[in-house]
Amino acid sequence: MAALCPRYAVITLDLRAHGRSALAGGTLAHERLSVEAMAAEVDGLLASLGEGPAHVVGLSLGGCVALALALDAPARVRTLTLVNTFALLRPAGWRGGGRMLERMILLAVAPMPVIAARIARNLFPKPEQADLRAAAVASLGRNDKRAYWTAVRALARFDARRRLGEIRCPTLLVAGERDTTVPRASLELLRRRIPHAQVRIVPDSGHATPYDQPQLFNGLLLEFLAAH
Repeated sequence: MAALCPRYAVITLDLRAHGRSALAGGTLAHERLSVEAMAAEVDGLLASLGEGPAHVVGLSLGGCVALALALDAPARVRTLTLVNTFALLRPAGWRGGGRMLERMILLAVAPMPVIAARIARNLFPKPEQADLRAAAVASLGRNDKRAYWTAVRALARFDARRRLGEIRCPTLLVAGERDTTVPRASLELLRRRIPHAQVRIVPDSGHATPYDQPQLFNGLLLEFLAAH
């Protein structure tokens, strides 16, 4: 935000079932939550604020929501920046499959702070990233476990592969060089199917690129936005 606010009006939000955006509606809300529904809520938020087409930036699940917004409400999206994002969630090889299985087991049996600690270690494995790990644990650990599980289910059901060719806005694809959550094949699929998409690989970065390489990421983003 510090890098963007001098030049742009910046809107940040907690997606449904995250942070201060509760998962309302009881059992049915857990069954019906989808990435597309989250995108519709972002569309509604921008409409309520009277905003025109926006530069939409999303990381991981946020990137999937941004992708769905560009597909379902294209007039709302001026440019699209997808960071370590995918059109369909698939693990990266047997190691990625093992990590996904481990997370599912943790979601079934462990309290949210334990789950958050494991996720944070994967996101920020370096000793010098202790502050980032602590912040991730604090943020993720505050989420309601049932709501978090519902969001994971929504993500697992998301599949936008067949519609990627419909995207017409300028699109930037950013990938962390060391991302072990989203396989490089997912990036290549987006690159091939989204018309004229640009790709940038951020060196020495994992899944949380805007956090572990903020200067490089902000530079790439500002350059892309300035061009459009």
